[in-house]
Amino acid sequence: MWVFEYTDTFGGQANYSWVKRGDINPAVAVKGEAAVKRAAKKAVGLNGVRGRWEDFGDMFRFTPYGACVTLFVYYDYPRWDGIDSVEYLGEDIHH
Repeated sequence: MWVFEYTDTFGGQANYSWVKRGDINPAVAVKGEAAVKRAAKKAVGLNGVRGRWEDFGDMFRFTPYGACVTLFVYYDYPRWDGIDSVEYLGEDIHH
């Protein structure tokens, strides 16, 4: 499942003094990575905002030009023991 995290930055690094998390609708995800990126930007209100995308393989990072925020979009792989990795960390991405 593709998920996103939108947070503030300090010195160009993710700061997490606040964060908005969510997941991408699987119907969108089957359309490809570009659709996933667009959906994540739309979910956090960054439609039409220009910035820089970085590709880390199974994770993307979008940093808008001139803003102190960043958006991570990544694939949350199922764990071998059946526990969702985000649940395992004690974080709830569904609210």
